Amino acid sequence: MRALIQRVTTAGVTIDEELKSSIGNGLLVLLGIEDADTADDIVWLSNKIVNLRIFDDADKVPNLSLKETGGDILLVSQFTLHANTKKGNRPSYIRASKSVVAIPVYEKMIQQLQNDLEKKIFTGVFGADMKVALVNDGPVTIWIDSKQKE
Repeated sequence: MRALIQRVTTAGVTIDEELKSSIGNGLLVLLGIEDADTADDIVWLSNKIVNLRIFDDADKVPNLSLKETGGDILLVSQFTLHANTKKGNRPSYIRASKSVVAIPVYEKMIQQLQNDLEKKIFTGVFGADMKVALVNDGPVTIWIDSKQKE
């Protein structure tokens, strides 16, 4: 499971020119799912996301987590995070799960994040053509792969 996490002052998802979800201060999380992902990956990644100390404290030092600041999460599925660009110029997405596998994992990730953050998680729509807008704060952008645990 891969996540591209961006600290934002605002983010939103529009589908067919209609705003689906939006948040203020918090994290925009783009999530890529592969067939090898397990419940352990979901638990580990959710815990990492809600506890990342990337928000400023009173001294402007990034010592606070999302859980501590009360910010929100906008979770958006994005199979292209598993793009392989090693060969040629057309990315291969063979590692990305098909929807029959990915949707249940995505839904479990939403539930795990809600449990860990103890609040509603805002989302896009799995597989939809989404327009994602954001104001990256910092900018702070972090890449996490549950298979590498770095």
